[in-house]
Amino acid sequence: MIGKIHSFESFGAADGPGVRFIVFMHGCPFRCVYCHNPDTWAIEKPAMELTPQEVLSRALRFRDYWGENGGITLSGGEPMMQAEFAAELFELAHREGVTTCLDTAAGPFRRGDQMIERMIKATDTVLLDIKAFDPKLHRKITGADNSQVLDFARYLSEMGVPTWIRRVMVPGLTDGEEDMRKTREFISLLDNVVKVELLPYHSMGEAKWQALGLEYPLSTSLDY
Repeated sequence: MIGKIHSFESFGAADGPGVRFIVFMHGCPFRCVYCHNPDTWAIEKPAMELTPQEVLSRALRFRDYWGENGGITLSGGEPMMQAEFAAELFELAHREGVTTCLDTAAGPFRRGDQMIERMIKATDTVLLDIKAFDPKLHRKITGADNSQVLDFARYLSEMGVPTWIRRVMVPGLTDGEEDMRKTREFISLLDNVVKVELLPYHSMGEAKWQALGLEYPLSTSLDY
C-alpha cells in the first residue's frame, strides 16, 4: 500500500486536538475558489510515495511534542480519495496509542464504501468542512453538489464520531445570514458535534494558483 503524499507539517496546532503531525495528501474532487492548496488537486506526480508504516515512522519522531491529546492528522487535498492508505495508517497509529484525525470535505463519500467505513472506524476526530448548506452555493464554491457532504455529517453522527464543523468565511460569498442559519439548524440535528469553527478567509494560496498557471477566482483587491 502506497500513499501519494504532498507534504508534512511537523507541528500543527490548528488541525485537531493538541499538537499534531499533519500529512497532506494528493488528490481532491473539489475545486474551491479560495483553495490554498491547489497544488494538491491532482493525484498524479506526487512529491512523495510512502507506505503507511513509513509515514507513521516519520510522525513518531515528533511524539514527545504531542502531549496528551496530540497525534496524526490527514489533510489534503482530500484524504478520502486514498481511503485504503488512510485506514491502514490510522490502524497502525492506534496500535502505537496515537490518536487520529481526519480533515475532510467529504467529496468522495458514499454509504456502503467499505474502505471509507474502515477508515472512519479508525478515526478519533473528524474535521468536516461544510462550505455551504445551499447546494447551488456549494456548487458555485466547489464545482460540485454537497449532498454527500451533508450525508457524511449524518453518518458521523450515527457512528458517534466526535466532529468539528468548519466553515471558511469569505465576505460576500459564504457569510450570508440565510445560509449560516440553515447550516446552524442542520448542525443542531447532529449528536456528535463538539466544536464549530469559523475560519477567516485568506488569499495566501493565490501565489500557488499563479505558479500553476491558474487564474485565482477571488479578487485580492477587497479588504478581507
